[in-house]
Amino acid sequence: MQEGCDPIARMALQLSRLPGIGQKSAQRLAYHIAAMPQEQVKELAAALWQGRKALRFCALCGNYTQEEYCPICADEKRHTGQICVVRDARDVAAMERMRDFKGLYHVLGGTLSPMDHVGPEDIRIKELLTRLSTETVNEIILATNPDIEGEATAAYLARLIKPMGVKVTRIAHGVPVGSDLEYADEVTLAKAMEGRREL
Repeated sequence: MQEGCDPIARMALQLSRLPGIGQKSAQRLAYHIAAMPQEQVKELAAALWQGRKALRFCALCGNYTQEEYCPICADEKRHTGQICVVRDARDVAAMERMRDFKGLYHVLGGTLSPMDHVGPEDIRIKELLTRLSTETVNEIILATNPDIEGEATAAYLARLIKPMGVKVTRIAHGVPVGSDLEYADEVTLAKAMEGRREL
């Protein structure tokens, strides 16, 4: 897809930079935007620009916020002794949808990935260790994804945190509710066995 002077091609090029949007989807969206009333397109563009401009990182956990502290960190009813460590702000939103977790979060802003040249200094590990040395924390819950990078990050953090005398737990991974065992891969089944609990 060439940028050139074609407005639809230019829109499609920008849209294709979004995750999960391939060239065909980007082109379809560009044509959809081209057919929208100009006022709606203006509102869409303004919402994107103003929204991005208004967002910053929470000074404590690294989540997105408009203020110095995100609403979760600012909530005095949250349990400060429990910190759930996640990869990014999307994971905070996913955990909050459960409505069960009442602790705080720490957003790493990525996971360790030597292949992509992402080391411990490239994500918010130092900030987490600072929190542990200045706050009273009883438990760290490692909730990174169950992929190679997420597992490596969780193992690395556990090695750093355990000597500090803080309980370190890992969320269980396994067979999703409603699925069949025959379709689960070996890693998923192994994680399900590891995460089993007494009834």
